[in-house]
Amino acid sequence: MKTAANSMATTYPKQPMLLRRLLGTPTGVIGLAIVSLLIGGAVFADFLAPYDPTKMAVGPRFLKPGAEHLLGTDEFGRDMYSRILYGARLTLLVGATSVLISLTVGMSIGLVAAYRGGWLESVLMRSTDVLFSFTETLIALSCVAVLGPSLKNAIIAVGIAGIPFYARTCYSASLVERSKPYFEATMAAGAGHARLIVRHLLPNVLPTMIVVATLGVSTAILAAAGLSFLGLGAQPPLPEWGYMLSGARDYFNRAPWLMTIPGLAIALTVLGFNLLGDAFRTALDPTERHR
Repeated sequence: MKTAANSMATTYPKQPMLLRRLLGTPTGVIGLAIVSLLIGGAVFADFLAPYDPTKMAVGPRFLKPGAEHLLGTDEFGRDMYSRILYGARLTLLVGATSVLISLTVGMSIGLVAAYRGGWLESVLMRSTDVLFSFTETLIALSCVAVLGPSLKNAIIAVGIAGIPFYARTCYSASLVERSKPYFEATMAAGAGHARLIVRHLLPNVLPTMIVVATLGVSTAILAAAGLSFLGLGAQPPLPEWGYMLSGARDYFNRAPWLMTIPGLAIALTVLGFNLLGDAFRTALDPTERHR
């Protein structure tokens, strides 16, 4: 039998219901389609790409999109379609890894601060507020300046820059859950610290953080692309979309597709994750289940 404390805890849709609710909105369908297309292109790039994305050729430079090269070629004769496909791998790597860093560290700070309270809460949250006073871009630029320009360092920098936001969000959500009667009843029943955090606090905070993390992927992708555009992220010959935009600036009048194609790829990816995050928010909201 369920205890009274457990019955008062916030409940969320089970997986089949969650999927139905996710696909029950236009934003969910469109967002899931875009993200699925991105993942499919990244996973099967070895089979879908007709050319080596880093191999240069002397002849077919600045070819317009056509039958032989679907998206044309760049200033080094490299196939743009192949570079976009392989660039999707780097985009997913950047988004997923940097958000994982931010989410893991930020949630740990937020959970501990909200649960323990006292001086530890003050130290953790005031430190977070100090970092929160700087923009994520400034923090990322500072980290890259210390670590050096590379894709790996750009991922670390973007991950560190996002920690304050995730910590503050998790802290706020944890405070709400900690003040609910079911949590207070569980504490009064003598539950240990690990059980309170892992079995009661974390599961009820996690849906909110999933939504925030999904939306945060697009922010991380934009931040990493911006670093690569400035020459502080991916280095040649990696087919990273931000770096591709930077390299195509001098050839816009001659070959506008060199900037248009990676720019559209970034825009569609950001749109897809934003739509998917909004759909997750609706699907995981317990107050929306009756609608």
